[in-house]
Amino acid sequence: MSQESQHGKWTLSSSDDDNDDPHPSVKPEPKSDTPLSIGSEARQASQASQLKPVKDESNQSSPFLAGKRKKDDDSISGWALSDSDDDDDDKAKGQSPGQKDPPPKRSSPKLKKAKVEERPPSPHGRTYYIDEPDDFFETSVPPVNDTYRFYLNKVTGLEKRYNTGALHIKEILSPLFGTLKESVQFNYCFDIAWMLQQYPPEFRDKPVLIVHGDKREAKARLLQQAQPYSQVRFCQAKLDIAFGTHHTGCIIVMCAVIFIRCCIVTVSLCVCVCVCVCLRLWMSPLYLRLPKGSPETAGESPTLFKRDLLEYLGAYRAPEITDWIQRIREHDLSETRVYLIGSTPGRYLGSDMERWGHLRLRKLLHDHTRPIPNEEKWPVIGQFSSIGSMGLDKTKWLAGEFQRTLTTLGKSSLRPDPPMHLIYPSVDDVRTSLEGYPAGGSLPYSIQTAQKQLWLHSYFHRWQAETTGRSHAMPHIKTYMRASPDFTQLAWFLVTRLEACFCTCVSERGTICVLESQRYCLTRHTHTHTLSLSLNGFPVNSIVSPKRLLVF
Repeated sequence: MSQESQHGKWTLSSSDDDNDDPHPSVKPEPKSDTPLSIGSEARQASQASQLKPVKDESNQSSPFLAGKRKKDDDSISGWALSDSDDDDDDKAKGQSPGQKDPPPKRSSPKLKKAKVEERPPSPHGRTYYIDEPDDFFETSVPPVNDTYRFYLNKVTGLEKRYNTGALHIKEILSPLFGTLKESVQFNYCFDIAWMLQQYPPEFRDKPVLIVHGDKREAKARLLQQAQPYSQVRFCQAKLDIAFGTHHTGCIIVMCAVIFIRCCIVTVSLCVCVCVCVCLRLWMSPLYLRLPKGSPETAGESPTLFKRDLLEYLGAYRAPEITDWIQRIREHDLSETRVYLIGSTPGRYLGSDMERWGHLRLRKLLHDHTRPIPNEEKWPVIGQFSSIGSMGLDKTKWLAGEFQRTLTTLGKSSLRPDPPMHLIYPSVDDVRTSLEGYPAGGSLPYSIQTAQKQLWLHSYFHRWQAETTGRSHAMPHIKTYMRASPDFTQLAWFLVTRLEACFCTCVSERGTICVLESQRYCLTRHTHTHTLSLSLNGFPVNSIVSPKRLLVF
C-alpha cells in the first residue's frame, strides 16, 4: 500500500497489519534444521522471509537491489515478502498452479541448506554474500587507552577496512580474554543453539544463565530450545505492570575466578539480527578481584557504575542472580569511565522518580554538566529503531517532557529550544538494505500510529553511515547525543536500547512517573545504557574513532 502522496518521502509500511495475517507465526517442521521462530510477530515474519528468500528476477546489477514485491492485491503486510510462501502452501495442498512440473532445483533442498550453513539466505540471492576472509573472526583486542570503550559490530559482506576495529560476539567470548568459567546473558530474544555456537568450543559446556522476559507460549518455545543443553539455566524477569518488557542486552562473564567483564549490547542473540545490521556495544575493562576483607565501598568508579549496576541487578529480585550480585561486589570496577542508567517497570514517587529512565538521565546532566556558550545552536540527535505513539502533537511528550531532559546542561534554569534531529530509516533505506524488505521486521512503526502523528515527520532524517560503510546495514542501534553545530564536539553521548516508544511518562503534576520497560543505558527495556559526560564537552573522536563514527 503506497502512502507516498499522503506522507511525502516518508512512505510508511504497515507492521501492525501483519497481525491479521492468517499465518502470523512460523512453526518449524518436526525434523527441520530451521531455528525456532522467536520474538515478536514482525520478527517472525522477517525470519520466515529470510528462510524463503525473495527471488531475484530483475535485470539490475546493484548488490543492494531488493527482491521483487509480492504482486498479490490481497496482501495485507507492508513488508514485501517472497512468493515462496504461496509456493509452499500450494505444494502442501498437492497443487502447483502456473506450472506443471516443479523446477529440478527443488528436488534437493538439503544441499541448499548445507551451502548456507548458519547464515540466513540473502534476499538478493546466494551469490550476494561475500565469503569472509579467514581473519574475519580474528579477535580484536581493544587498545589499553580506549577510555570510553564503545565499538561497532562486524557486519557480514563489508570490505575488511569497514570491520577494522569492530567486534563480534565471538570475540567478546574469546579465550584471549581469559578462561571462561561461567556467564549470564540478559536479552529480549534468544536463539539458544546459535548463541552457544558463538562460544569457543572449549567453553560451550560452561554454565550459562539466560535472563529473559518471555511468558506463556514464548516462554515454552524458549524452554524447548534449551532441552538439548543441560548447561543452560533460566531466570524470568518479573514485570510489575501489564505492558512491561524485558529489553536489556547485557553479557557478564566470569573468568577463572580472577576477573569478570561486563558487556552491554544493542543486539538480540539470534542470527537474523546479528548478521547484516548495525549494532553498537560497550565492553568494560577486565575487573580484577578485590583483596579479601575489602570494605563494601571498595572498587567503586568515579561514575558510581558499580553502585548503579548492583542496584539494577537487585531490582530483578531474582534468587538466580544473587550469586552474580555477590561476585560483582567482590571485584574492582574503578576503571569504568561511563555512567550507567537503568530502567525497570513500575510506578515511582518522589526521589525514586530520578532513579530510572530518562529522568535519571536528566539528573545526571543536571549534576555533571555545565551550560555551553550558544547552546541553543547545539542540536539534540536521537537515533532509534522503533517508534510508538507520541501523542497528537509534539507538545504532548517529545517537545515537552523528553526535550526537557535532552536539553538539560548543568543547573541553569534556561531551557533553550535547539534543533532536534530524529534518525530513522525510510522505506527506501529498508528496500536497498543488505537484507531488503525483511529488515523492516526489526524496525516496527505501525501505519495506524504514523497516521495519527504526521507532525513527527518534520523531525525525520534518513539513516546514513558512509564513513563506516554501514548505510545499507539497517540500525539495530540506539544513540542519543548533544553535538556542536559543526559536529566536532559532544556535550554528552548515550548508547542505549531506549526507543521512541518505551520511555518514562510523568503525570501532569510531576508527582509520579511510570516506566513500562526494563533496561540498561547501553541496552533496552529492562535495560541499561552507558552515558559519557564531560563538564566542558569532548571531541567526537574521543568517543568513537573516525572509523567508528556514524555520519548523520
